[in-house]
Amino acid sequence: MPKLKKIEPLLGEELLKKVKELESESKEDKAKKCGYYTVTKNGIERVNMMKFLNALIDAEGIQLDSTPSANGRGGRSASYRISVQSNGNLLIGSAYTKQMNLQPGDEFLITLGKKHIRLKQVDPEDREDDEAIDATA
Repeated sequence: MPKLKKIEPLLGEELLKKVKELESESKEDKAKKCGYYTVTKNGIERVNMMKFLNALIDAEGIQLDSTPSANGRGGRSASYRISVQSNGNLLIGSAYTKQMNLQPGDEFLITLGKKHIRLKQVDPEDREDDEAIDATA
C-alpha cells in the first residue's frame, strides 16, 4: 500500500465533503485519506477509527452526550419516530426543533404525499412580501 502524505485531520464541512467524494472506498481508507491515522515507530500506519467516527458525528451536528437544560432536566432525545396521538395530532418534539435551531413563530408549508409529510420552512422575507401584497389588495 502506498504511503500517504500526512495531513491534518479534516473537520466539519471539509470532512463531510471528503467522505462523500470517497463514498466507494472502505471506511478505513476514508479515515486515512481524511487524516485520521498515525505512523508507528516501525513505519506502520494505524487508523484512528474512533477519532474519525467522532469527528463525523460532530460534523453532522449530532449530539450524543445529553447535556442538561438550564432547569436541570435533560428531556427526551430524538428517536426520529413519532406516532399519531389519540386526538389525531402529530407532535414534533423540541429535540427536533432544537437540532434545527428553530424559533417560536417559524412557519412551514406542509405538503402531503401518499405516505409522507414534507415541511418546507417559509422564508421570513417571502412572508413579508406576501403581507405587503395582501395589504394593498
